[in-house]
Amino acid sequence: MSIAVIAGLGNPGSAYRNTRHNIGFDLIDHIAAKYSVTWKNSVRFEAETALLETDNLKLMLIKPSSFINHSGRSIGAVLRYLKLSPESLLVIYDDLTLELGRTKLSISGSSGGHNGIENLLAQVGQGFARYRIGIGAKPQKDMDLADYVLSKFTKNEQTILADCRTTYIDQLFLILNDGLVAAMNTINQIKSTPHERNN
Repeated sequence: MSIAVIAGLGNPGSAYRNTRHNIGFDLIDHIAAKYSVTWKNSVRFEAETALLETDNLKLMLIKPSSFINHSGRSIGAVLRYLKLSPESLLVIYDDLTLELGRTKLSISGSSGGHNGIENLLAQVGQGFARYRIGIGAKPQKDMDLADYVLSKFTKNEQTILADCRTTYIDQLFLILNDGLVAAMNTINQIKSTPHERNN
């Protein structure tokens, strides 16, 4: 089944802008801006939604406003309303097991300790595609996990991620146009980010 819904995970409000947990919001905002689509607040879905249409694609973009740990409540409501299965969904979110800027695509497995994905699995079930963007590991092992994922990216980290953004959007459209298996074979084999290749 083809992807019909792309959800970026994050927390609503300016206080969370540029934080590690909001990398899903950040990328989906840039996709919306690139294609000049407008976000609308949906009370029904507890989310901001936007419709992206190209010559061969029609997608709903979602930013849940239910806060990241309850993302499944919002996304599940959208899928039920549209009568879509989990296989129609692609979720973009942060992963601290990946180096900053790296990406990985998968369609199964556990939440990996990500509370938003844990909630999504409980509300929606397995089968949705997961596009993970690395935020790097905690700088100190004893640092509180919540403090880390809610911390803001440094200026240098923001520059690295900005350099990768075109690659991220290209990879997402590779998924949409070529399918998950072909995209996984490409995305998961990449050994360095554009920033690393330019150094």
